[in-house]
Amino acid sequence: MVEQGSETPAATNDLSVLVITLLKGVIYQENDGSLWNALLQLQARVRDFVTVLGLELVLDESEGYAFLRSRPETADEEGAKIPRLVARRPLSFHVSLLLALLRKKLAEFDASGGDTRLVLSRDEIVELIRVFLPESSNEARLIDQIETHLNKIVELGFLRKLKPAVSNPSGQTTMFEVRRILKSFVDAQWLAAFDARLAAYRAQLEGKSEEANDE
Repeated sequence: MVEQGSETPAATNDLSVLVITLLKGVIYQENDGSLWNALLQLQARVRDFVTVLGLELVLDESEGYAFLRSRPETADEEGAKIPRLVARRPLSFHVSLLLALLRKKLAEFDASGGDTRLVLSRDEIVELIRVFLPESSNEARLIDQIETHLNKIVELGFLRKLKPAVSNPSGQTTMFEVRRILKSFVDAQWLAAFDARLAAYRAQLEGKSEEANDE
């Protein structure tokens, strides 16, 4: 019989597995149902544990994902700031731009009340960002640049590259699923601020285009 307030070895092991997995990346319900259920049961203890590390648990049951992020202005009892365990990742303007465009697309998709998974082809994503890029006579180079941005977003976990259909493994455009975790990183306030930057950027592009036409 286990004494009240004590932890069983199994519970302690589950807690360790959850924290280690979260430190490595995102837990998705669709990827591991048993791990997800363990997290739901132990989420209060996970929150207490990671607080000591200067982290907080972000868990969205409706969307089925959970991850850790640094708490703002974390300090110890003596007032000294605790080093960030989860490093910030600076993003280029074009990666940020593409993330904002994908977030808007996800919002429009949700408003339509359709499927829960937003899947876009590479060509569709290219068209999303093309109008915001300087005109280029080298189409292949432009596509390569956008591919680089896409690969970065896949690496960050906001896009998932889908495998081609078994019936047609070749000759099919690459498809991407927009991961819903993007909603936690790009909120309405972030989008509003980015819209202002985007408007200034478009005005700058239009100004350069007019200058080129005048020459």
